[in-house]
Amino acid sequence: INAFIVCVLCIAWVKKKTLNSNEKILLLLGCSRISFLCSAWAYQFIRIIFPNYLYVYPILQLLTSFSAFFNYSNLWVSACLCGFYCIKIANFRNSFFIYLKVKIDRMVPWLLLGSQILALAMGVVIYDLMETLQSSNLTFTCQGNPGEARITMDKHFFSSFFLTGFAYAVSFLVVIFAAVFLLFSLWRHKRTMQTSSMKDLSMDAHIRAMKSVLSFLVMYSLNFVCLLLEIIYTRKDENTMTLLISIYLCAFPGVHSLILIFSNPKLEKALLKILSCVK
Repeated sequence: INAFIVCVLCIAWVKKKTLNSNEKILLLLGCSRISFLCSAWAYQFIRIIFPNYLYVYPILQLLTSFSAFFNYSNLWVSACLCGFYCIKIANFRNSFFIYLKVKIDRMVPWLLLGSQILALAMGVVIYDLMETLQSSNLTFTCQGNPGEARITMDKHFFSSFFLTGFAYAVSFLVVIFAAVFLLFSLWRHKRTMQTSSMKDLSMDAHIRAMKSVLSFLVMYSLNFVCLLLEIIYTRKDENTMTLLISIYLCAFPGVHSLILIFSNPKLEKALLKILSCVK
């Protein structure tokens, strides 16, 4: 599904020599999700088939840091898309909001660049955490001090999950605010249309954007619940439940991308065209 989004947008990019702001965000989001899924499945494959390779430096550090980078990239680019929908479609008379609406197309490349820099910084931090954890665990185990190793593991375990939770919280707040503003704008616009007995294409744009933002809201809520469950079951060494949660986290971006396709007329038209050719 994500590969389909990337292919359609790349073909459009080659034909038009340019992409609009919405397409730029969707293209980077699709690339981030494909890369995250590849890194996550590579980690699971090595963990199950060749577990000893995870102790070879720096395979574990690279896998976890790449996975973290693409995951945070996915989160923050998703938040950028929600913010873009809100600013582009919602109607408010506030001067700052009007300024953002005028400048948003110029701001999008910088927002995407900033999201990638932040994701890269988080990936570097996770790499450092995993390196410290592995070296500390090896040192204390060799010294015959497994208790100290356990304390060190707990400290870095909660540090990594604190960072993950912080990243989710920041992007989640952006999605919540975007949903609230869009919902209020939709309600006010609908009331205006009822009083003036007029119909407007803006209503359809509001509804499409609202569907996308609400789907992001559901995604973030479920991902946050999965994060909490992962913390609980990882500490209890429940490998089966942890694996199921990981499978869900890997499968959900594809399902959510399908929702994005049907909320975007261009992508929906391309998908229906392909399906009609297959039939």
